[in-house]
Amino acid sequence: MSTSSALFSPLTVGGMELKNRIVMSPMLMYHADADGHVTDRQVLHYGARALGGVGLIMSEVVAVNPSGRISGNDIGLWTDAHIDGIESIAEAVHSCDAKFGVQLAHAGRKSHLDGCVGPSRIAHSANSPVPAELSATDIEAIVEDYAQAAKRADAAGVDCVQIHAAHGYLIHEFLTPIANQRRDAYGGPLENRARLLLDVVRAVRAELPDDKPLLIRFSGDDHVDGGVTPEEAGILAGWLEEAGADFLEVTSGNITDTYDAEVYPAYQAKYAQEVGRATNLPVGSVGSIHSADLAEYLLRDGGLDLVFLGRALLRDPFWPIHAAVHIGIDPPLPIPTYARATGPFERGF
Repeated sequence: MSTSSALFSPLTVGGMELKNRIVMSPMLMYHADADGHVTDRQVLHYGARALGGVGLIMSEVVAVNPSGRISGNDIGLWTDAHIDGIESIAEAVHSCDAKFGVQLAHAGRKSHLDGCVGPSRIAHSANSPVPAELSATDIEAIVEDYAQAAKRADAAGVDCVQIHAAHGYLIHEFLTPIANQRRDAYGGPLENRARLLLDVVRAVRAELPDDKPLLIRFSGDDHVDGGVTPEEAGILAGWLEEAGADFLEVTSGNITDTYDAEVYPAYQAKYAQEVGRATNLPVGSVGSIHSADLAEYLLRDGGLDLVFLGRALLRDPFWPIHAAVHIGIDPPLPIPTYARATGPFERGF
């Protein structure tokens, strides 16, 4: 078989060595218990994709404090009691020769629980509650929540940490004037609106070993008048690099309850490409990346370093094996017996 494939070539991000360029995108499962502890079903969910050959498995949103959950069944890392559950996922993923990272987040005004908060008293939608406005002291406490959650993630043996600063959650709310109309040090010009994110990045970076990479997911375009623009995203990328980020995943939209931009295969890759030109950091993209051919193009000629797959891996946990067969290279087989299923279809049982 041919051995030429960008998709299945290794990549080193910080001190994390990936066997291929396929990342399982963070996707909410809502299957933790009521106290934020990982359940067996979640371990199986992530382990199945690692067994299928994915290089890097990213967790769903992991809440940094109880009020920062999206739902009552989000995974948490606000106490040491949560460490064992994260460690159980990491161990399952590592047993399949894959890497595992956690995505830390605070839901902000998108929380479905009582007591949601935000940068300003502006609801996410007509059907959402009006959040309480965070004080400067509250914000400083949330930065510390991120730092302590990162410290616990490191203790759990994860390979990387990602800060979720997109899709309308708290940090994204601070970044965009759509949700942030503050008049203090956290509102107004971009450098003020970015203060929370940059403070979180520096605080988390300080809790991680130097060789454990810090990834950032942020918006390249809000698709709303007055929101974050691609130009601002490029500026922010430079600041994130200076603050200690190792990798940038660029997405878009969701600061409101509608997405008004066109959706097509790899529709968000252009934002990662633009950010990639504004920074020396490696970049990746998510969004309707379903085919191996498209993934190969994005990595070879599309300016991306990693491709993040969501729905494709929900439909087919063994997408990497099938992609390798399609490309014409030896498929990643954590269990050698799987080779019996990669040849021509045989009738019968």
